[in-house]
Amino acid sequence: RGWLFWRVMACGRRSGDSKRQVILFILCVCVCRSGTETLRYSLPEEMERDSFVANIAKDLGVPLSQLAARKARVVSDGNEQLFRLNQNTGVLTAKESLDREEICPQSDTCTLVFKIFFENPLQLIRGELEVRDVNDNSPVFPEKEMVLKILETASPGSRFPLESAQDKDVGINGLQNYSLGPNPHFSLAIGTAKDGVKYLELVLQRQLDREEQAELNLLLTATDGGSPPRSGTAQVRIVVVDANDNIPVFDREVYEVRLAENRPLEQLVVRVAAADPDEGSNGEVRYAFTQTSERSRQLFQLNPTTGEIRVAGNLDFEEAKSHKMVVKATDGAGLSAHCKVQVEVLDVNDNVPEIALTSLTASIPEDAPPRTVVALFSVRDRDSGDNGRTECSIDEDLPFSLSPTFDNYYELRTNAALDRERTAEYNITITATDWGTKRLSSRESIFVQISDVNDNPPEFTQELYTMSVTENNSPMLRIGRMKATDADAGKNARVNYALVGQEGKEQPEVSVNPETGDIYILRPLDYEKVRAFEVTVRAADGGSPPLSAQAVLRVVVRDENDNAPVLLHPPPDSSAAGELVPRWAPSGYLVAKVVAVDADAGQNAWLSYELAKATEPGLFRVGLHSGEVRTARAVTERDAARQRLIVLVRDRGQPSRSATATLAVALVDGFSEAHLRVSEEAPAAEPDGPLTLYLIASLVCVSALFLATAVAAVVVKVRRARRSETETLPTFPTIATESNAGSLPRSYLYDVCFTAGTVNSEFRFLRPLFPCFPAGLPPGPGEQRSSVCS
Repeated sequence: RGWLFWRVMACGRRSGDSKRQVILFILCVCVCRSGTETLRYSLPEEMERDSFVANIAKDLGVPLSQLAARKARVVSDGNEQLFRLNQNTGVLTAKESLDREEICPQSDTCTLVFKIFFENPLQLIRGELEVRDVNDNSPVFPEKEMVLKILETASPGSRFPLESAQDKDVGINGLQNYSLGPNPHFSLAIGTAKDGVKYLELVLQRQLDREEQAELNLLLTATDGGSPPRSGTAQVRIVVVDANDNIPVFDREVYEVRLAENRPLEQLVVRVAAADPDEGSNGEVRYAFTQTSERSRQLFQLNPTTGEIRVAGNLDFEEAKSHKMVVKATDGAGLSAHCKVQVEVLDVNDNVPEIALTSLTASIPEDAPPRTVVALFSVRDRDSGDNGRTECSIDEDLPFSLSPTFDNYYELRTNAALDRERTAEYNITITATDWGTKRLSSRESIFVQISDVNDNPPEFTQELYTMSVTENNSPMLRIGRMKATDADAGKNARVNYALVGQEGKEQPEVSVNPETGDIYILRPLDYEKVRAFEVTVRAADGGSPPLSAQAVLRVVVRDENDNAPVLLHPPPDSSAAGELVPRWAPSGYLVAKVVAVDADAGQNAWLSYELAKATEPGLFRVGLHSGEVRTARAVTERDAARQRLIVLVRDRGQPSRSATATLAVALVDGFSEAHLRVSEEAPAAEPDGPLTLYLIASLVCVSALFLATAVAAVVVKVRRARRSETETLPTFPTIATESNAGSLPRSYLYDVCFTAGTVNSEFRFLRPLFPCFPAGLPPGPGEQRSSVCS
């Protein structure tokens, strides 16, 4: 109907006529209303399997393509599915041959109810199929021979009931007529009871005479109204009995009993009683069923002596609501009387509700909107009244609800947002309960899977990952792993890792495994060039569209002792540095200072100094951490004039690295005495006074000029050294230069030497050494900052 509605409206829009649109809309409403009526069909019984019933697509006006697209299917009421719907042709067929007598044994009309379901949107159409009766059963008498004992004194007009024939067919195909074979004594009377059941009586037309004929054999024929008609026969044997004055008499003509179903076996239903005032065998009464259906004979048992009727089978209200029986009481002489027993079966709540699942969506996405239909089912209770009235429920703590629709059908819908990460599967138990006094219930479990939707981005276990690597590492060295998890499932939880490129930055030194998140160093690192760097790693899932998260990876380069100490003073490329020490130098006299730095860091840059070799080992000593070379004792005349010292500079790395500095020391005699004599005798030499003054002035000028030249040379050399270090040598760490591993000489040392016996014969000026301190590092005690350090 929904498809037809939109087709009609589309035609109206194309026409462009508003009046025509209104007319088409009213016509569509009429068509929709007519679609709500029940489809009714009929089919003769005993047809072959897969017999044609109807063309559903044609009757509903639905295109064949819609049948498969909307998953059209047919569902029969009850547990057995009797029909089949072909979605390709729209033809409804009967799956098996239908036997009306088997399907509807207690009903004159046999109607099978079915429903046709459509999805997208959900639609239900009710249908009924009437199974028409065919004349496939002949009338059958309960007994092939019926024996009647009739007194010869019976007067004409007396009536004697006979057993009726049974025909399982109904209507015109059912039992229609009886006939009796030609005879001179009896005729046949056919009557109809209030309930429409035909009964049969034998009417005496002429007086019997036992002495003339003791027995008579009659042929009774029952005929139905089918085409061609069917018939059944029975023999009626009449035994003529001598006169018996009294016949049995029942105390009631009709016994009415109300009995609840499911009564236990052998329970007393009623006791019929007939009295016969005759004596002897003529007064002995025996009871038997007559004109009673075979089903009633199976359900009830009659005691032939006492007349007690007891339950012999399972009484079922749903099968038959009442049972009618006729009891014949016969005395010893063969005289009989009849009474009727009517048993009304009362309904008992003995049937639990039956849940039949019609449609089920086994898996729904977690982003399904509320009110999404998950399942469609029906509930049936075979009881009647409140015993057959049902209600359904599910657990309240589930995000689902039940909605009654029509014809005892219910829809299971979602009523809240679903989250697969919280609950991936629901076991929904549907409970159907009737309204009986003793309420019965049944349960049906439905498993609903929640399919995953990519609604969770990956999450790193840390926002910042710190990993370390030792410099001079091997290429493609694995240093750790970054881990991200995704709460989704399947491909939505499959995480891939990648580096996030940053504009303006060089290619990173690391790579990440896209599947495992392992971090690798691409090439060897140099601590002296790069001490630490950071990159950003993105983790993206496999959803569509993918979701991602980022984390920062910080790689710290650990120092390795790969740099030996570098000598700053004395320069390593020079020959042995020369130092002058006066002969009067006391113990602890500062001779020189060895200055070295190490480009490594930490313990690898901690330097220590020791005297490796000396001409006279006991004369000099070296400060372990300062590198200062001092006299270990006072200088004596016996000490050699030329001393050669080798100072070993060693770091504390494992293994340690070292360098050596060579110092040449000259012990100068008379250095201090000549200096004193010049100081004392200068005022007394009058003739040489001006000359000495000129010499001193010249010495000062030359010294100043030499000092300026030396400073300029040092500045140029330092700048060249720094430029060459920048180009060829590693950059020295701040730690190394800031350590107290060494410093320049604490003072400028000028030695003036005079030849013995004169004060103006020879001058010697020693080049001073200027220490350079890093910016921000103050000079040590007694040390001066040189102006040439830039």
